[in-house]
Amino acid sequence: MKKVLFAAVALLATALTGVVTVGSDAGSDTRPTRYVVVYDLNASPAVARGAVARAGGRVVRENVKVGVATAISSRHDFLAKASRESALAGVARNKPLGSVGKPAFRKFSAKQLKAQIRAGKGLRPLRHAGTYLGGPGQHEPLAAKQWDMRMINATPEGSYSKERGDKKVLVGVLDTGVDASHPDIAPNFNRALSRNFTVDIPSAGGFVIDGPCEVEPDHSCTDPADVDENLHGTHVASTIAAPINKLGIAGVAPDVSIVNLRAGQDSGYFFLQPSVDALTFAADHGIDVVNMSYFIDPWWMNCVNNPADDSTEQLEQRTIIAATQRALDYAHLHGVTMIAAEGNEHADLGHPTGDTISPDFPDDSVKSPPRPVDNSCMILPTEGNHVMSVSSLGPLERKADYSNYGLEQTTVSAPGGWFREDPWQPTLPAAERTRLGTPNQILAALPEFVARTTPGLLNPDGTPATLSVERDCAAGACGYYIWIQGTSMASPHAVGVAALIISKYGDKRGGGIAMDPDAVEAMLTSTARDHACPEPRLFTYINKGRDAAFNALCEGDAEFNGFYGHGIVDALAAVSTPRGLGK
Repeated sequence: MKKVLFAAVALLATALTGVVTVGSDAGSDTRPTRYVVVYDLNASPAVARGAVARAGGRVVRENVKVGVATAISSRHDFLAKASRESALAGVARNKPLGSVGKPAFRKFSAKQLKAQIRAGKGLRPLRHAGTYLGGPGQHEPLAAKQWDMRMINATPEGSYSKERGDKKVLVGVLDTGVDASHPDIAPNFNRALSRNFTVDIPSAGGFVIDGPCEVEPDHSCTDPADVDENLHGTHVASTIAAPINKLGIAGVAPDVSIVNLRAGQDSGYFFLQPSVDALTFAADHGIDVVNMSYFIDPWWMNCVNNPADDSTEQLEQRTIIAATQRALDYAHLHGVTMIAAEGNEHADLGHPTGDTISPDFPDDSVKSPPRPVDNSCMILPTEGNHVMSVSSLGPLERKADYSNYGLEQTTVSAPGGWFREDPWQPTLPAAERTRLGTPNQILAALPEFVARTTPGLLNPDGTPATLSVERDCAAGACGYYIWIQGTSMASPHAVGVAALIISKYGDKRGGGIAMDPDAVEAMLTSTARDHACPEPRLFTYINKGRDAAFNALCEGDAEFNGFYGHGIVDALAAVSTPRGLGK
């Protein structure tokens, strides 16, 4: 069956006409189908709704700020008619779901890790070949394991001594949710502004997608805005802003506020409408910076007119591009600094040749042969307007084997973990692991619900059953933490530094803190630490067990190149440099 965009309808949103019950339209000739519709820039919402009606559809959800709506229709010719309406700039179909096989969960870290967790695969204890040594003045019990914070100088003797952030700085996490009950997140969680723009998809053709809703803590497909039943968003949030509270770890900006703007499903899928609505909400509610560690499904690469795609697929991708760019433009205009993960496909995004992922919903199997793509195609939101893209590094400051890269695409680099491997079944050679320490991924918060409901993670007494999980307890509260890696883990380090920049240099008039996103980017990039390309420039991972497909050519000079962008983000330099001073 042909796989096209599924835009889940959320119940919480702003500037919406509301969610209505889906019923059969008069004169219908098929079962109702959902569509995402983009309004023409010159059309009023009323005129655009009229165009939808003329095509035989009905708008059930509308974001008038950027002109993106969800519509339903029971007419088989709706797509063709809607695409001819001058008041509509794009339309993408949401075909009814059929029976599908088990996905491979290739989304950054979220789906792959969730699949491993649900399956309980390989959850056996590891024997560490080494440990990371802590520096002076350790402030948190697990800080000695945070090699990532030492790389970017987010330490007691580094940035913490000058700027820890300001509670008035609001950091939006567009992800699978944030566990507000985690003791290393709760002090900095802004419950009032947090929203969930998704609804769980229980199953497709009998196959579980987001999980049976009745077994979730709230027994509902509509989760509250303070939970994370995946773990990805919670991990990201604590890297940004875990507080200094004598428990667990500390984040890059330990005193800023976290706002959960959930745009991702429990399974790790991220669809167009929730992503657009989350960005619009961020713009309208004073969010200062957002982290986007995902790509918008079902297309990894979105192309305008790729001859390898049929006309419906081309129209769908054009719709995704138009809607996403509008939302990004709107957020930038309203002062939102946007930072995204570059992706884990070990691809040169400046010279892409094949897409083995798209379309990935509902069947997330690897596509063979690859769909041909070129540099006119783009990953969204990563390559969208006004978005800074972050590549991932390991402890020795080398580009991670999995990390995407590209001279046009990489803005900055940050620690995200060195080698893409099953966290419970390491594949690095023993000598490499001894030299680097084990594990060499990123340690950050794990929701207790996920820890306790995942076979093999915890012992009956609540202690970790695998060295991939850490626990720390203080004052009667225990927090769980997990080691994972990906560009999803690199991006929040850059977001944390951006939050520090806004805290330090932002305009504090009017009861809040504001800073122009372009000024934030200038500070972030000008204070990043230069790093030259490796020599030889064609870097190989063959001696680490990877095949030649992972070989990566670094283009550019020490000040700007495809592996490191403008350099490795540096929290201390960012808050120590007079505003406006460049390199």
